[in-house]
Amino acid sequence: MLFGLTALTLTACAGGPAKPISRTELLLGTTITMTVYDRVNSAVLDRAFARVRDIHNRMTTEGTESEVDKINQEAGIRPVPVTPDVYGVIKTSLDFSRLTNGAFDITVGPIVKLWGIGTDHERLPSPDEIKALLPLVNWRWIKLNDSDNSVYLEKKGMGIDLGGIAKGYAADEAERILAEGGVKHAILDFGGNILVLGSKPDGANWRIGIQTPFQTRGSFLGIVSTADMSVVTSGPYERYFIKNGTMYHHIIDPKTGYPVQQHLTSTTIYSGVSMICDGLSTSIFVMGLDKGAALIRMLKGVDAIFVTDDNKVYYTDGLEGKFEITNTEYKRAAFPTAVPSGEYWPPDPAAVTAIEKLDRVNP
Repeated sequence: MLFGLTALTLTACAGGPAKPISRTELLLGTTITMTVYDRVNSAVLDRAFARVRDIHNRMTTEGTESEVDKINQEAGIRPVPVTPDVYGVIKTSLDFSRLTNGAFDITVGPIVKLWGIGTDHERLPSPDEIKALLPLVNWRWIKLNDSDNSVYLEKKGMGIDLGGIAKGYAADEAERILAEGGVKHAILDFGGNILVLGSKPDGANWRIGIQTPFQTRGSFLGIVSTADMSVVTSGPYERYFIKNGTMYHHIIDPKTGYPVQQHLTSTTIYSGVSMICDGLSTSIFVMGLDKGAALIRMLKGVDAIFVTDDNKVYYTDGLEGKFEITNTEYKRAAFPTAVPSGEYWPPDPAAVTAIEKLDRVNP
Protein backbone atom coordinates (compact mmCIF):
# COMPACT_ATOMS: atom_id res chain seq x y z
CA MET A 1 0.00 0.00 0.00
CA LEU A 2 0.90 3.58 -0.30
CA PHE A 3 2.48 5.22 2.79
CA GLY A 4 3.02 8.93 1.95
CA LEU A 5 5.20 8.24 -1.07
CA THR A 6 3.57 10.48 -3.60
CA ALA A 7 6.01 12.65 -5.50
CA LEU A 8 4.50 16.00 -6.35
CA THR A 9 5.91 19.42 -5.70
CA LEU A 10 4.07 22.70 -6.09
CA THR A 11 5.71 25.11 -8.51
CA ALA A 12 3.36 28.08 -8.31
CA CYS A 13 4.07 31.42 -6.73
CA ALA A 14 1.25 32.88 -4.68
CA GLY A 15 0.88 36.45 -5.89
CA GLY A 16 -1.99 38.65 -4.74
CA PRO A 17 -2.13 41.23 -1.98
CA ALA A 18 -2.66 38.96 1.03
CA LYS A 19 0.41 37.65 2.82
CA PRO A 20 0.29 33.83 2.85
CA ILE A 21 -0.28 32.06 6.15
CA SER A 22 1.54 28.72 6.29
CA ARG A 23 2.04 26.00 8.85
CA THR A 24 3.77 22.61 8.86
CA GLU A 25 3.33 19.61 11.16
CA LEU A 26 4.40 15.96 11.15
CA LEU A 27 1.20 13.89 10.98
CA LEU A 28 -0.01 10.71 9.30
CA GLY A 29 3.58 9.58 8.87
CA THR A 30 4.56 12.54 6.71
CA THR A 31 5.15 16.29 6.59
CA ILE A 32 1.93 18.23 6.14
CA THR A 33 1.97 21.86 5.05
CA MET A 34 -1.09 24.05 4.58
CA THR A 35 -0.75 27.50 3.04
CA VAL A 36 -3.65 29.96 2.88
CA TYR A 37 -3.65 33.00 0.56
CA ASP A 38 -6.64 34.90 1.98
CA ARG A 39 -7.05 37.57 4.63
CA VAL A 40 -8.41 35.24 7.28
CA ASN A 41 -7.66 34.67 10.94
CA SER A 42 -4.95 32.08 11.51
CA ALA A 43 -7.43 30.24 13.75
CA VAL A 44 -8.81 28.59 10.62
CA LEU A 45 -5.47 26.79 10.24
CA ASP A 46 -5.70 25.77 13.91
CA ARG A 47 -9.04 24.11 13.20
CA ALA A 48 -7.82 22.40 10.04
CA PHE A 49 -4.73 20.98 11.76
CA ALA A 50 -6.79 19.94 14.78
CA ARG A 51 -9.02 17.94 12.43
CA VAL A 52 -6.04 16.26 10.76
CA ARG A 53 -4.49 15.56 14.16
CA ASP A 54 -7.70 13.88 15.26
CA ILE A 55 -7.69 11.70 12.12
CA HIS A 56 -4.04 10.84 12.80
CA ASN A 57 -4.80 9.78 16.36
CA ARG A 58 -7.67 7.55 15.23
CA MET A 59 -6.23 5.97 12.09
CA THR A 60 -2.47 5.54 12.34
CA THR A 61 -0.60 2.72 14.00
CA GLU A 62 2.17 4.93 15.37
CA GLY A 63 2.46 6.62 18.74
CA THR A 64 -0.56 6.50 21.02
CA GLU A 65 -3.01 3.64 20.66
CA SER A 66 -5.48 4.34 17.87
CA GLU A 67 -8.81 2.84 16.93
CA VAL A 68 -7.04 0.94 14.15
CA ASP A 69 -4.66 -0.51 16.75
CA LYS A 70 -7.65 -1.73 18.76
CA ILE A 71 -9.21 -3.35 15.71
CA ASN A 72 -5.94 -5.17 14.99
CA GLN A 73 -5.50 -6.26 18.62
CA GLU A 74 -8.97 -7.83 18.60
CA ALA A 75 -8.49 -9.65 15.27
CA GLY A 76 -10.09 -13.07 15.42
CA ILE A 77 -11.51 -12.29 18.86
CA ARG A 78 -14.32 -9.73 18.74
CA PRO A 79 -15.75 -6.78 16.75
CA VAL A 80 -14.60 -3.30 17.78
CA PRO A 81 -17.02 -0.33 17.66
CA VAL A 82 -15.30 2.72 16.16
CA THR A 83 -16.09 6.34 15.41
CA PRO A 84 -17.87 7.28 12.15
CA ASP A 85 -14.56 8.64 10.82
CA VAL A 86 -12.74 5.32 11.05
CA TYR A 87 -15.76 3.26 10.05
CA GLY A 88 -16.37 5.38 6.97
CA VAL A 89 -12.77 5.23 5.78
CA ILE A 90 -12.63 1.46 6.24
CA LYS A 91 -15.94 1.08 4.41
CA THR A 92 -14.62 3.17 1.53
CA SER A 93 -11.41 1.13 1.56
CA LEU A 94 -13.50 -1.97 0.90
CA ASP A 95 -15.15 -0.18 -2.03
CA PHE A 96 -11.67 0.36 -3.47
CA SER A 97 -10.91 -3.33 -2.88
CA ARG A 98 -14.06 -4.35 -4.75
CA LEU A 99 -13.27 -1.87 -7.50
CA THR A 100 -9.77 -3.30 -7.99
CA ASN A 101 -10.42 -6.94 -7.05
CA GLY A 102 -7.92 -6.65 -4.22
CA ALA A 103 -5.16 -4.55 -5.81
CA PHE A 104 -6.06 -2.15 -3.00
CA ASP A 105 -6.15 -4.12 0.24
CA ILE A 106 -5.75 -2.56 3.69
CA THR A 107 -5.14 -6.01 5.24
CA VAL A 108 -1.66 -6.06 3.69
CA GLY A 109 -0.49 -4.31 6.88
CA PRO A 110 1.36 -7.30 8.44
CA ILE A 111 3.44 -7.81 5.31
CA VAL A 112 4.22 -4.10 4.98
CA LYS A 113 5.39 -4.19 8.60
CA LEU A 114 7.47 -7.30 7.88
CA TRP A 115 9.41 -5.52 5.12
CA GLY A 116 9.68 -2.29 7.13
CA ILE A 117 10.67 -0.31 4.04
CA GLY A 118 11.30 3.32 4.88
CA THR A 119 11.83 2.55 8.57
CA ASP A 120 14.88 1.81 10.67
CA HIS A 121 14.18 -1.93 10.48
CA GLU A 122 13.76 -2.43 6.72
CA ARG A 123 14.98 -5.82 5.55
CA LEU A 124 14.50 -8.56 2.98
CA PRO A 125 12.19 -11.15 4.55
CA SER A 126 12.64 -14.82 3.83
CA PRO A 127 10.17 -16.52 1.47
CA ASP A 128 8.90 -18.56 4.43
CA GLU A 129 8.13 -15.40 6.41
CA ILE A 130 6.12 -13.95 3.54
CA LYS A 131 4.37 -17.26 2.90
CA ALA A 132 3.33 -17.42 6.56
CA LEU A 133 1.64 -14.00 6.45
CA LEU A 134 0.01 -14.11 3.01
CA PRO A 135 -2.99 -16.14 4.24
CA LEU A 136 -3.84 -13.18 6.52
CA VAL A 137 -4.17 -10.78 3.59
CA ASN A 138 -7.77 -10.79 2.42
CA TRP A 139 -10.03 -7.73 2.48
CA ARG A 140 -13.09 -10.02 2.36
CA TRP A 141 -12.34 -11.02 5.96
CA ILE A 142 -13.12 -7.52 7.20
CA LYS A 143 -16.68 -7.59 8.51
CA LEU A 144 -18.57 -4.35 9.09
CA ASN A 145 -21.74 -3.84 11.12
CA ASP A 146 -23.60 -0.65 10.24
CA SER A 147 -25.85 -0.92 13.30
CA ASP A 148 -23.04 -0.22 15.77
CA ASN A 149 -20.16 0.92 13.51
CA SER A 150 -18.12 -2.11 14.50
CA VAL A 151 -15.22 -3.65 12.59
CA TYR A 152 -14.17 -7.28 12.90
CA LEU A 153 -11.11 -8.98 11.41
CA GLU A 154 -12.03 -12.65 11.07
CA LYS A 155 -8.55 -14.17 11.40
CA LYS A 156 -6.24 -13.81 14.38
CA GLY A 157 -3.03 -12.11 13.34
CA MET A 158 -4.69 -9.95 10.68
CA GLY A 159 -4.01 -6.24 10.69
CA ILE A 160 -5.27 -3.29 8.70
CA ASP A 161 -3.25 -0.28 7.64
CA LEU A 162 -4.98 2.87 6.35
CA GLY A 163 -1.78 4.45 5.05
CA GLY A 164 -3.01 4.22 1.46
CA ILE A 165 -6.15 6.27 2.01
CA ALA A 166 -6.08 8.22 5.29
CA LYS A 167 -4.04 11.13 3.93
CA GLY A 168 -6.52 11.65 1.12
CA TYR A 169 -9.43 11.65 3.56
CA ALA A 170 -7.59 14.05 5.86
CA ALA A 171 -6.82 16.43 2.99
CA ASP A 172 -10.48 16.50 1.96
CA GLU A 173 -11.49 17.20 5.57
CA ALA A 174 -8.91 19.97 5.96
CA GLU A 175 -10.12 21.55 2.73
CA ARG A 176 -13.69 21.44 3.98
CA ILE A 177 -12.78 23.23 7.21
CA LEU A 178 -10.75 25.88 5.41
CA ALA A 179 -13.58 26.54 2.97
CA GLU A 180 -16.09 26.80 5.82
CA GLY A 181 -13.72 29.35 7.40
CA GLY A 182 -13.85 31.59 4.33
CA VAL A 183 -10.68 30.42 2.59
CA LYS A 184 -10.91 30.59 -1.19
CA HIS A 185 -7.25 30.10 -2.19
CA ALA A 186 -5.03 27.51 -0.52
CA ILE A 187 -2.48 24.76 -1.09
CA LEU A 188 -2.57 21.59 0.99
CA ASP A 189 0.56 19.46 0.70
CA PHE A 190 0.16 16.17 2.57
CA GLY A 191 3.60 14.71 2.01
CA GLY A 192 3.30 15.25 -1.74
CA ASN A 193 -0.43 14.56 -1.93
CA ILE A 194 -1.47 17.93 -3.31
CA LEU A 195 -4.90 19.53 -3.02
CA VAL A 196 -5.43 23.08 -4.25
CA LEU A 197 -8.45 25.04 -3.05
CA GLY A 198 -9.67 27.44 -5.71
CA SER A 199 -7.23 29.19 -8.03
CA LYS A 200 -4.26 31.42 -7.31
CA PRO A 201 -5.37 34.75 -5.85
CA ASP A 202 -4.88 36.42 -9.24
CA GLY A 203 -7.25 33.92 -10.87
CA ALA A 204 -4.54 31.91 -12.61
CA ASN A 205 -4.19 28.14 -12.23
CA TRP A 206 -1.77 26.56 -9.81
CA ARG A 207 1.12 24.66 -11.42
CA ILE A 208 1.93 21.29 -9.85
CA GLY A 209 5.13 19.51 -10.78
CA ILE A 210 5.18 15.74 -11.31
CA GLN A 211 8.47 14.40 -9.93
CA THR A 212 10.89 12.75 -12.33
CA PRO A 213 11.31 9.20 -10.98
CA PHE A 214 14.70 8.41 -9.42
CA GLN A 215 15.99 11.96 -9.86
CA THR A 216 16.63 14.74 -7.36
CA ARG A 217 13.51 16.03 -5.63
CA GLY A 218 12.28 19.08 -7.51
CA SER A 219 13.19 17.64 -10.91
CA PHE A 220 9.94 17.47 -12.88
CA LEU A 221 8.95 15.35 -15.85
CA GLY A 222 5.84 17.46 -16.35
CA ILE A 223 3.52 20.13 -14.99
CA VAL A 224 -0.21 19.98 -14.23
CA SER A 225 -1.99 23.34 -14.43
CA THR A 226 -5.22 23.32 -12.44
CA ALA A 227 -7.52 24.86 -9.84
CA ASP A 228 -9.67 23.33 -7.11
CA MET A 229 -8.41 19.79 -7.69
CA SER A 230 -6.23 17.13 -6.10
CA VAL A 231 -3.19 15.44 -7.63
CA VAL A 232 -1.53 12.39 -6.07
CA THR A 233 1.36 10.27 -7.38
CA SER A 234 2.57 6.82 -6.36
CA GLY A 235 5.99 5.48 -7.25
CA PRO A 236 8.79 3.22 -6.00
CA TYR A 237 11.55 5.82 -6.00
CA GLU A 238 11.29 7.50 -2.59
CA ARG A 239 11.18 4.51 -0.27
CA TYR A 240 13.25 1.53 -1.27
CA PHE A 241 16.44 -0.35 -0.50
CA ILE A 242 18.86 -2.34 -2.59
CA LYS A 243 20.00 -5.82 -1.58
CA ASN A 244 22.41 -7.90 -3.68
CA GLY A 245 21.83 -5.58 -6.63
CA THR A 246 18.01 -5.81 -6.51
CA MET A 247 15.77 -2.88 -5.60
CA TYR A 248 12.91 -3.54 -3.19
CA HIS A 249 10.35 -0.74 -2.91
CA HIS A 250 7.42 -0.02 -0.60
CA ILE A 251 4.46 -0.75 -2.91
CA ILE A 252 3.58 -4.32 -2.01
CA ASP A 253 1.46 -6.57 -4.21
CA PRO A 254 -1.21 -8.05 -1.88
CA LYS A 255 -1.29 -11.23 -3.98
CA THR A 256 2.42 -12.04 -3.69
CA GLY A 257 3.68 -10.19 -0.62
CA TYR A 258 6.57 -8.77 -2.68
CA PRO A 259 7.11 -5.30 -4.20
CA VAL A 260 5.08 -4.79 -7.37
CA GLN A 261 6.84 -5.49 -10.67
CA GLN A 262 4.86 -3.74 -13.43
CA HIS A 263 7.45 -1.75 -15.46
CA LEU A 264 5.94 1.44 -14.05
CA THR A 265 7.94 4.22 -12.37
CA SER A 266 4.97 6.38 -11.33
CA THR A 267 1.20 6.66 -11.50
CA THR A 268 -0.68 9.90 -10.92
CA ILE A 269 -4.39 10.45 -10.28
CA TYR A 270 -6.14 13.77 -10.95
CA SER A 271 -9.56 14.23 -9.35
CA GLY A 272 -11.64 16.66 -7.33
CA VAL A 273 -11.45 14.29 -4.36
CA SER A 274 -8.11 13.61 -2.67
CA MET A 275 -9.42 10.38 -1.17
CA ILE A 276 -10.05 9.05 -4.69
CA CYS A 277 -6.57 10.15 -5.77
CA ASP A 278 -4.95 8.47 -2.77
CA GLY A 279 -6.76 5.15 -3.15
CA LEU A 280 -6.42 4.90 -6.92
CA SER A 281 -2.81 6.02 -7.35
CA THR A 282 -1.51 2.93 -5.59
CA SER A 283 -4.22 0.66 -7.02
CA ILE A 284 -3.36 1.34 -10.65
CA PHE A 285 0.35 0.95 -9.92
CA VAL A 286 -0.40 -2.55 -8.60
CA MET A 287 -2.73 -3.34 -11.50
CA GLY A 288 -0.25 -2.29 -14.17
CA LEU A 289 -0.62 -0.13 -17.26
CA ASP A 290 -3.31 -1.94 -19.26
CA LYS A 291 -5.62 -2.85 -16.38
CA GLY A 292 -5.03 0.42 -14.59
CA ALA A 293 -5.79 2.40 -17.74
CA ALA A 294 -8.94 0.36 -18.40
CA LEU A 295 -10.13 1.08 -14.86
CA ILE A 296 -9.55 4.83 -15.25
CA ARG A 297 -11.51 4.81 -18.52
CA MET A 298 -14.50 3.47 -16.56
CA LEU A 299 -14.50 6.21 -13.90
CA LYS A 300 -16.15 9.58 -14.47
CA GLY A 301 -14.27 12.65 -13.27
CA VAL A 302 -10.95 10.83 -12.84
CA ASP A 303 -7.84 11.26 -14.98
CA ALA A 304 -4.47 9.57 -14.77
CA ILE A 305 -0.82 9.68 -15.83
CA PHE A 306 1.24 6.50 -16.15
CA VAL A 307 5.03 6.61 -16.51
CA THR A 308 6.84 3.45 -17.60
CA ASP A 309 10.44 2.40 -17.07
CA ASP A 310 11.25 3.16 -20.73
CA ASN A 311 10.38 6.85 -20.13
CA LYS A 312 7.03 6.79 -21.90
CA VAL A 313 4.17 8.87 -20.50
CA TYR A 314 0.55 7.81 -20.97
CA TYR A 315 -2.22 10.19 -19.92
CA THR A 316 -5.96 10.51 -20.36
CA ASP A 317 -7.62 12.87 -22.83
CA GLY A 318 -9.13 14.77 -19.88
CA LEU A 319 -5.65 16.15 -19.15
CA GLU A 320 -5.24 17.70 -22.60
CA GLY A 321 -4.33 21.35 -22.08
CA LYS A 322 -3.76 20.74 -18.35
CA PHE A 323 -0.67 18.52 -18.36
CA GLU A 324 2.56 19.27 -20.19
CA ILE A 325 5.63 17.03 -20.40
CA THR A 326 8.61 19.30 -19.69
CA ASN A 327 11.46 16.78 -19.45
CA THR A 328 12.72 15.99 -22.96
CA GLU A 329 13.82 12.51 -21.87
CA TYR A 330 10.14 11.54 -21.58
CA LYS A 331 7.78 11.10 -24.53
CA ARG A 332 4.03 10.80 -24.71
CA ALA A 333 2.55 7.49 -25.82
CA ALA A 334 -1.02 6.65 -26.82
CA PHE A 335 -3.23 5.88 -23.83
CA PRO A 336 -4.02 2.13 -23.79
CA THR A 337 -7.41 0.99 -25.05
CA ALA A 338 -7.02 -2.76 -24.52
CA VAL A 339 -9.77 -4.66 -22.72
CA PRO A 340 -7.88 -6.68 -20.10
CA SER A 341 -8.73 -9.93 -18.36
CA GLY A 342 -7.36 -12.06 -15.55
CA GLU A 343 -6.03 -10.96 -12.16
CA TYR A 344 -7.55 -7.79 -10.64
CA TRP A 345 -10.22 -7.68 -13.35
CA PRO A 346 -13.10 -6.92 -13.94
CA PRO A 347 -14.23 -4.18 -11.51
CA ASP A 348 -17.41 -4.52 -9.48
CA PRO A 349 -20.00 -2.17 -11.11
CA ALA A 350 -21.43 -1.25 -7.69
CA ALA A 351 -17.95 -0.25 -6.53
CA VAL A 352 -17.53 1.99 -9.58
CA THR A 353 -20.71 3.81 -8.58
CA ALA A 354 -19.66 4.04 -4.92
CA ILE A 355 -16.27 5.60 -5.77
CA GLU A 356 -17.80 8.06 -8.23
CA LYS A 357 -20.19 9.26 -5.51
CA LEU A 358 -17.36 10.27 -3.18
CA ASP A 359 -16.96 14.00 -2.67
CA ARG A 360 -15.01 16.37 -0.45
CA VAL A 361 -18.01 17.29 1.66
CA ASN A 362 -19.03 13.76 2.54
CA PRO A 363 -16.29 11.27 1.67
